[in-house]
Amino acid sequence: MTAASPPEVLRAPLVVEFPFTRSLGPVQSAFLTGLRESTLLGVKTADGRVVVPPVEYDPVTSEEIRELVEVAATGTVTTWAWNERPRPHQPLATPFAWVLVTLDGADTALLHALDAPGPEAVRTGMRVRVRWAAERTGAITDIACFEPYDDPTPEAGPAAGAAPAPHDGVFQDPVTGIVAEARLDYVYSPGRAQTAYIDALCEQRTVGERCPSCHKVYVPPRGACPTCGVATTDQVEVGPAGTVTTFCIVNIKARNLDIEVPYVYAHIALDGAGLALHGRIGGIPYDQVRMGLRVEPVWTEGGRYPDHYRPTGEPDADYDAYKELI
Repeated sequence: MTAASPPEVLRAPLVVEFPFTRSLGPVQSAFLTGLRESTLLGVKTADGRVVVPPVEYDPVTSEEIRELVEVAATGTVTTWAWNERPRPHQPLATPFAWVLVTLDGADTALLHALDAPGPEAVRTGMRVRVRWAAERTGAITDIACFEPYDDPTPEAGPAAGAAPAPHDGVFQDPVTGIVAEARLDYVYSPGRAQTAYIDALCEQRTVGERCPSCHKVYVPPRGACPTCGVATTDQVEVGPAGTVTTFCIVNIKARNLDIEVPYVYAHIALDGAGLALHGRIGGIPYDQVRMGLRVEPVWTEGGRYPDHYRPTGEPDADYDAYKELI
């Protein structure tokens, strides 16, 4: 007889993204609108330093600052790092350098990309200039990148070495808000313990693991007891029913979630489990959900996990039965 092969550990691509809309104050609005108009703005602090990109509060004194000035589209590389393999949505599709550039007239550096044929063409102290994007919308991407600059011909705007000129920050059709895109793509592996947990859910079962030392049953399992520091390999089927320990009423509709508000999300201590997991409560008016409510899972056809939990009709659990799981 041959021993059974261990189950294959799951792996799957996972995308975590959180785009959000933020409004802009007068300083950031002027800076981004200026980029759209090929104008580079900074802000002057009380001690005369020029900060680019501009901030609304002095990083040293925390005082509010509003005095805008225009700086040049040329500058000097203060430090750099070569990017051999650009990722999607980075400024350039071909290898380039990430550079910190102190623009002429500024006292702080701006981070952006430098288009260069190779790392041997990049050095600290080299002169560069802005390459503007063909289409500009009022975003940092209006600077397509920086490029090496050795031409002594004066650039449009403030000249190198000239004092930054005051600017009122007034433009037609100013940019007042932006959508900040945050996204992370990676391959996720839940590991041995959670793979077994997910496989059991596909069979409409909930499986945890018991610590051999303190005997607490972890659901979902973690592969090790965080309290005792020992591996957990003894699988224990829990539930299917459980008890609501705590809950919250959700009044804001989530994007792409087809559930009408208000609804209830709760911590549920499944029978036999040493930890509460969370799930949505259905089959009962939201204002009738309570601590101690006995619930059971509701599975949809083909679902890989319970769609929600509904009341079992049993009497409420006594507080002492679940107080340690709150």
